[in-house]
Parts: sequence; C-alpha cells; structure tokens
Amino acid sequence: MKFSTRHLLVAAVSSLGLAACAAQPGIGSPTPVAAAPALTGAPLDTSVPSQLPRVARPLHYDIDVTPDARALGFAGEARIDVELYAPSATLTLNALDLGFASASLTGTDGKAIALTVATDPEAQTATFTAPAPLAPGKYRLTTSYTGVINTQANGLFALDYPDKATGSEVRGLFTQFEAPDARRFVPSFDEPSYKATFTLSATVPAGDLAVSNMPVASETPLANGLKKVSFRISPKMSSYLLFFATGPFERLAAKSGSGAEVGIVSPRGSGEQARFALDSLGPLLGYYSDYFGQPYPLPKLDNVAGPGQSQFFGAMENWGAIFTFERILLDDPKITSDATRQQIYSTQAHEVAHQWFGDLVTMAWWDDLWLNEGFASWMETKASDHFHPDWQPLLERVDGRERAMGLDAFATTHPIVQTIRTVEDTNQAFDAITYQKGEAVITMLESYAGEAVWREGLRAYMDRHKYANTRTDDLWNAVEAAGAKGLTAIAHDFTNQPGIPLLRVGGVTCAGGNTKVELTQSEFSRDRKDSIDAAARRWRVPVLARAGNGAVARQVISGGTGTLSLPGCGAVLINAGQAGYYRTLYSPAALTALRGDFAKLAPIDQLGLLGDNFALAYAGYQPMGAALDLLAAAPEDANQKLLGDVAGRYTALYGYFDDQPAVQKQIAARGAAALAPAMQRLGFDARAGEPALDSILRSELLGALGTLGDARVLAEARRRFALLDGNPAALDGPLKSRWLDIVAANASEGEWNKLRALAKGSKSAVERSAFYTFLGNTKNAGLAKRALDLALTDEPGKTVSASIIGAVARNHAGLAVDFAQANQAAVDRLIDASARARFLAGLAAASNDPAMIAKLERIAAPLPADVRKPYDKTLASLKERSVSRPRIRGEIASWLKGK
Repeated sequence: MKFSTRHLLVAAVSSLGLAACAAQPGIGSPTPVAAAPALTGAPLDTSVPSQLPRVARPLHYDIDVTPDARALGFAGEARIDVELYAPSATLTLNALDLGFASASLTGTDGKAIALTVATDPEAQTATFTAPAPLAPGKYRLTTSYTGVINTQANGLFALDYPDKATGSEVRGLFTQFEAPDARRFVPSFDEPSYKATFTLSATVPAGDLAVSNMPVASETPLANGLKKVSFRISPKMSSYLLFFATGPFERLAAKSGSGAEVGIVSPRGSGEQARFALDSLGPLLGYYSDYFGQPYPLPKLDNVAGPGQSQFFGAMENWGAIFTFERILLDDPKITSDATRQQIYSTQAHEVAHQWFGDLVTMAWWDDLWLNEGFASWMETKASDHFHPDWQPLLERVDGRERAMGLDAFATTHPIVQTIRTVEDTNQAFDAITYQKGEAVITMLESYAGEAVWREGLRAYMDRHKYANTRTDDLWNAVEAAGAKGLTAIAHDFTNQPGIPLLRVGGVTCAGGNTKVELTQSEFSRDRKDSIDAAARRWRVPVLARAGNGAVARQVISGGTGTLSLPGCGAVLINAGQAGYYRTLYSPAALTALRGDFAKLAPIDQLGLLGDNFALAYAGYQPMGAALDLLAAAPEDANQKLLGDVAGRYTALYGYFDDQPAVQKQIAARGAAALAPAMQRLGFDARAGEPALDSILRSELLGALGTLGDARVLAEARRRFALLDGNPAALDGPLKSRWLDIVAANASEGEWNKLRALAKGSKSAVERSAFYTFLGNTKNAGLAKRALDLALTDEPGKTVSASIIGAVARNHAGLAVDFAQANQAAVDRLIDASARARFLAGLAAASNDPAMIAKLERIAAPLPADVRKPYDKTLASLKERSVSRPRIRGEIASWLKGK
C-alpha cells in the first residue's frame, strides 16, 4: 500500500504480535496471583526510548466497556491511577480513534478537577489539561470515551463466521494490542516499560461468553438481555498484553499439573476439535515452569480461537489469554493435516513460552523485540522436541536458518538488535531476522555455553527481572555469570551487526591420525559479493567440525582466519550438527569428499549441506552443478524431512523455466524419478497408525509432483474432486487441502466455479478461508482476474480476501500488483493496519518481470524511509534476481545436458 507522510504514526510504535486470549467463568475457587514487586515511586529509566513525556507513570487501570457489536462501536470509562513526578498541568497518554466525552482528575484529597482533552491523531495521543499545574503525587484520571470496533485485527475487532451448526453468520469480538493498539481500546501509557495492573469489566449479551487475562470475578444480570462481567485484577504487565473477547463461544477446560486451570475457548459447536490443543497446554505449562525455574504465576491460561486470519500474525501471547486464529488451534478431522496438527502444537508452544519470555519479563523497548520472539521460537522447538521427538523438530531449525539468511544476505538487512523509533520501524521488525535468526543465534550460543550453564543463566535472568523490563545485555550478563565465559563478545558480534559470516575451507591435510583445516572468514552476500570488503565485518564464530567418523571438535574462529585440528581423517564437515549461524564454502575436493559420504551423514547435516550449497550456487560463489550434484546424491530412502526438502528443490528448479517446457520436462523427469520410490511406498492414501512424518511427506510429494505436472497425480486429483458431486465427505481427511490445492492450480472454469460453491456453502470458517484462498492459486490468468474481483466483494469475508490477492500473486505477480494499485483504498480495508506497508511489496516479490523493478521504484519513491523498507527489500531481491537468473538458468541447463 502507498503511504504519505500524514499516515506516519511517528509518535508511537507499532508491533506485530503473536498472542491473545481471555478469561472466563467456571474457573472454580479463586487462586491468588503470585506476588509482584511493589510499584515504586522511582521514575522510569530515561535511557529507555519513549514517545511520551517522562513526567508520569500508570499504577493501575480500571476499565469498563460496553461494545455494540452490530454498530461496530463501543463506549468506555477508564479510571487510571497515575503517579506524577514533576509539576505539570498536562498528562499525555496514547489514544487512537477514541472520542472523549469527559475527563477529570482526583487527588488524594478526593476533589475532582475537570480536564480538557486534546487529541493528536498523527501522534496517537490525548493530552489532558488541568486549569493550573499539578503538584507531584498520586492521582486518579477518570475519563468517558467512545471507540471503534475494527474489521481487521487492530484494537477491538469483529470477526464474522458461519455458525458451526446452522451455517448462519455470527459475530465475535476480540482484541489485538501488540504493539501500538491498546490505545485504540483505552487511553493508556501504551509502551512496554510502563507496566501496571489492570481490572476490566464489560457489558455483553447474557448468552455470550466474555473472556480476559484473568478469571471472572463476578457476573451481574442486567436489563435488555445483557450482563456485566467483571474480571479479577491482573499482575503487573505491559499494556499490549491486555486482552478481551466476547461472543457465542464455548470453553473446554482442565486442571494442569501446575495448579492453574487451562482452557481452549472456541466458537460454539467446536466440541472435541479443541481437545488436541487442550491436552498439550497443561504439560507445556509444567515444562516451562520447570525449565525457567519460575512457576506460572496466573490462576488460569486460556487459548482463544478466532475464526478468520491476518496478514500480519497468527497468534498473540496475551498473558493468561493467548489468542490464536482457529486454523492453527482447532483440530478438525475433516481438514486438519498432520503438518497443521504440528503447527497447532508449535504455535501454542511458542505462545506459552511467551508467558515467561515477554510477559513475566518484557523487553524495555521494541529495539529488543527479539528477546520476546527469538526466544519464544527457540523454546517452541525445544519443547516440541521434548514432547514429540518423533516429529524431529530440531531439523526444522535448518529451514528457519535458511529463511533468516534469505533476508540477511542482502544489503537491506538489519541487526537482530535494531533501532526502533516509528510505527513502521516496529512493523518491519517482525520478520525472519527477529524470529528465525534470533532462534539460530540462541541455538549457537546455547551450544557454546552448554545446556546446563545456559539454563542456569536463563533461570537467574528470569528470577532477577520478573515483572520488570530488560535489555539484551541483561541476558548475556546472566549467562556469562553462570559460567559461559566469552559469550557476550560472541553474542554482540551476531546481534549488534547484520549479515552472515562465510567460512572458506582452504587446505585440508591429514597426518598422524589428525586433520588440519585452514579457514578464512569473510561475509556471505547475494547482492554485494563482488564489492564486499572482506575485513569490514568480523565475527567470533563458534565452529563445530568433524573429519570422517572422528569426534567433533570445537573452536572459535576470530580475526578472520583460523586452523582447525580435528581427530581422525576423512571428509571434513564444518558446522557439524548445524548449530552455527554461518555459511561454509568448501573447496571442490572437500565438497566431492562430502558428496561421497552424503548418505552416511546425519539428516540435519544433509539438510544443512543442501541449504548452504544451493545458497552459495545461487549467489555465484560456486557453479550450480556443485549444488545439483549434491541434490542427486540424496538417497531414495532418506529421512522424510530431507525428501521433503528434495521435493521442494525440484519444484524450485522447475519454476526457473516457465518459458522453456522442454527443460521443465527434463527437471520433472528427474524430480519424479527421485521422488517415485517414496511416493510408491507411501501411496495416495493415509494409513492408520502411520508416523506423522510419513503423512506429511505424502502431502509434500503430492504437492511437488502436482507442480511438476505429473499426469497420474493430476488425474487422481481431478478424480477425487469429482467424487464430491455424490459424496460431500469424499475428500475429508488430512489430504483434503492438498488435493483441492492441486485441482485449483490447474482448474478449468467449471472446476473453479465448483470450488467457489464449496467455499460459499461450507459451515467451517477454516474450510471457507482455505477454499477461497485456493481460488487465487489458479494458473489461468482469466480465472485469476475473477479471483481478484471476488476479493473485493463481501462473499469471502473481511479477513480472507487479502489472502486471495496474495495467492494470485504467486503465479501472476504483475496482475496482483496492478489490481492492488488500482483498488488501493478498497484493498487497504482488507488488511491489518500493521501489514499495509508491506502488502503490495510482498505481492511483487515473486515477479520475474524486469519491468516490475521500475514499477516498484515509482511506487516507493515518494514514501518515507520507514514506510518504504519492505519495498527496498523486495527491490533488492528483484534486482539481484534479474542479474543472477540468466546465469543460474544457463548453469542448470548445462548440468542437465551433461547428465
């Protein structure tokens, strides 16, 4: 979307988030909240950035709201206890889209002072002014106001969805406040360092369920079919963690081993679809309580399912009340695949980890957002491996690292710890650098420190800073104090500067049963390979390496060069176990030796080698043939995740030759041959009791073969799709979405119309969302235009239409970009405010048309620097691709001819 300077929210910071849920009745006897440190009179640390005057802080919020769901508005009253530190006639709080009816201030003498209110929409503030300067002290600010209920996930928002029993449309209300949007719900000190306690009351329909961070304290019947629900006081927390939801919901609950009640709140009629998530929620609480050495401090933890979706986030960690979109929380056997089931688990594990990393201990400012998100990503993997080692979640860290390096290899990257000053700065911070690079660097540092020392440091950090705010160095100091000497210097190298170290393997010699390896360090880049100053950035790189079957040796490479001494002789593997965040460029001889041993390597090293060598080849550090030879060495009986990776790489190669069907045919034949043994072993249908990884691989193979144009798979997809005419349940099961996706990509007009009818008639919000999105996947330009036109109607749903436009962009980027530009105002209404700046740039990302570069440059030229960041990233990728693509295509074609 196109911003002008008047759209910049320069006086506040916005953040993308992953969590929100709520409290409800039925919690049983009250459980006291763990004691939080007393609120002191000490002013906030003035070195922490803030967009508000540093003259006051909140102590407690008492909020009363009355939503009007049909009219999409609400009335509110807030009583905010504040402490004023310096004489002032004004109090400035954050507020956005709020209208104020009255405001007053009461001191300790009990006398109310009438205040005037002035709002600044650009700064997102409301300034309350007294007739004369106020003396320092404690006051209560009372204000009555009205606000807007949005149709996208910002502030208090509405989601419309089909009732699961009748199919009629119903509406639920939810909140999403990370990072700048609590101010849309209540005037507030809406920054993470202003922690306070909260009480919340809401007037809602008597038949609806209301939920918030804490259990219900009381329910009072009112006239006109309403009730007033009041929630218990929260612990001290940041404003972005407050949550409220109400609607025709139900709650499935259980008591956890830690004593807290856990529950899944979902649309009425969900029933046992909530069971899978509920069964994992309690054990996760116990695991994290033990790991962090801090018991979960709230009396309950809910996870609230919201129908629909967002272009910005999937779940949000509101303390005691996680919010998750239904598609990644509820397990519907009619459509949920094993991959989605694992995503349900990992998403919940991520948000539950936030109850400690982010909620109990919170970053002081958004510069250190990664302390929330990188650690939650790391902990979700650790917890998944603890409870479900058969899923092999540790192998996913390789893919996460590759996604991070995909951004980090360009000049437009940023450090993990970055400078955040505006709303758009914060929006852009929610990316693979913050999440996946954060996780990768934590993995590397844990490996350096050792698991026991690392955990001891984390426990000390949690204990010292609970209910408070921190910066990154607080963590490093705690871990180093636990025994990880030298860790802070390494951590600074990888978090305070951007980029990817590149280790080049030089001479390799073996004598006396030991192998010597010469390494030099520079920087890996996709768009600056020939202009990088090798000495410009230096990292202290913790290296784990092995020669042949010898023991793994550890050494930190610093100063740009180093020599490894490895026990044993044989093929040298750098980054054994793939814990390191760096790339390794082997000499041709060293890579040939590894290729010969490829089938013997651990799956995580096989994945790491493929990722490294394809990235190096795409960037021009080595010929494509080096990576393709390694791909061809993957054994047909390889680990399921490796075979899934192999399938994805063949489809990527296939996509390079859309204009050369003869070359595509060669690639398709090679891909089919590589995947055929696994496909034959697995078959087209799920088998009772089979490993989850087999089920996931089957789906991945079908998807890849469908993309490669495999006649048998395409025919089978159409045959199964036709069965729906006589049996609406014919496709129900874990492969339903896969078969429909294959059909949609290759659909005739009649098949497209049929899929649309299925979407329109479904009583499942998840199915409707998926089916409508599939309509945009079509390869047919005419049907893609119809999908775009459909997106601007009310039929798909307010939160679904943007995903249709995004799906069209995968095969028709130019068409999608032109459509979004031509209908900018209408498209903007379909996207969360937090995602608007990046949406159009994201549509262009898949384009291979050189003309897209000039088009995007014209769009981005007038934009402020913070708003144009996503355009700069897409442009860097498109420009590099326009240079490298001809070389890559030529090298692939040459390799195919030689085989």
